[in-house]
Amino acid sequence: MRLIVEHPVRTMVTNVQGTENVLDQASRFGKRVLVASSSEVYGDHREERPLREDDRRIYGPTTARRWLYADSKAMDEHLALAYHRERSLDCVIVRLFNTVGPRQSGEYGMVIPRFVEAALAGRPLEVHGDGTQTRCFCHVHDTVRAVTGLMDNRTISGEIFNVGSSERIRILDLAERVLALTGSRSEITLIPYDEVYGQGIEDMLHRAPAIDKVRSATGWSPERDLDQILADVVEHLGAAQAAGLA
Repeated sequence: MRLIVEHPVRTMVTNVQGTENVLDQASRFGKRVLVASSSEVYGDHREERPLREDDRRIYGPTTARRWLYADSKAMDEHLALAYHRERSLDCVIVRLFNTVGPRQSGEYGMVIPRFVEAALAGRPLEVHGDGTQTRCFCHVHDTVRAVTGLMDNRTISGEIFNVGSSERIRILDLAERVLALTGSRSEITLIPYDEVYGQGIEDMLHRAPAIDKVRSATGWSPERDLDQILADVVEHLGAAQAAGLA
């Protein structure tokens, strides 16, 4: 989120122009491509239900900077599908839902490493908004298994797949779980979005993936739950702080 606010041109150019360059070259040389899209493309769904690959997208106005990233990832998908139809590009599109794991940086607002770093350092855990928004988190090892399986399946070219966990949690409850796991006495503070990012940022209330399509295509489902994700991140960041690297 912070990268979008601070560098909107870089965000758009990297996502759209960079993707088009890759798709063009892959098409020219007959190479298979996996396009890493995002759950952001679904937009602002308020219903508490898993989102399916063919669900409609619900966006806000262009003056709300939140949608810049979502629009750019949606354009990546449109480009990939256009190359597939027009130039027979062999591609698979993956909508990732919050991949998390050791070595992920909290620099640009990634919530789990940000919470864990604060808890280990004894700083307040800053929850943006009121904390009732829910998210699902998928361990990076599970995500790698999913995308590898999709790339290995040669019968699904031109298809879109959700990849993520269906274990949903409120962000406020996530903060509490991090405190319990780390044994930290840090406080939890609620920070309005406008104070964090300035005007023009909206957040999605709920976002959870329907994963039956990827399961049908590859047999994949997540193996590591949120407790394992948090344990791995705590172990990594704890070791980094002890070594003076974080």
